[in-house]
Amino acid sequence: MTTSEYNQIVEQYANRLYRFILKNIRDEERANDLVQDSFEKLWRNYRDISFEKAKSYLFSIAHNTMIDMVRKEKRMVVSDTAEMPEASHSKQYSDLKEILDAGLKQLSEMQRSVILLRDYEGYSYEEIGKICGLNESQVKVYIYRARVFLKNYIGQIEHIL
Repeated sequence: MTTSEYNQIVEQYANRLYRFILKNIRDEERANDLVQDSFEKLWRNYRDISFEKAKSYLFSIAHNTMIDMVRKEKRMVVSDTAEMPEASHSKQYSDLKEILDAGLKQLSEMQRSVILLRDYEGYSYEEIGKICGLNESQVKVYIYRARVFLKNYIGQIEHIL
């Protein structure tokens, strides 16, 4: 990859990468740091990466760095939740985005990542698999389980509206 191709990658994917990380960790400063770290790692290896594979490599770096950071923080914080609770939304709100965000927070790291990559960013199952280090069928299972959880969490649409 050349320097101009690297700059093109930065222009094309910086905002998308930031949105992906921000949706997962909900902290703007840490999201900025993770984006910068990801581009730094891409720059360090720019000679070994082809321009065509840079997008997938970049999102893989960001995903892995984000997972490492979350795991490191979990070791520092004691958590009472061992499993994903069977929750349902019973309060009446009209802001569906707020409810969806609360539901996304309750998903596991991997489920949240694959659902955001698929439904928010529009990646194919194959691309998501490369980014997250999963095969295509694993990606489909994680997406299915996340959607089922979100459907149960949101409940009936009449309760929301």
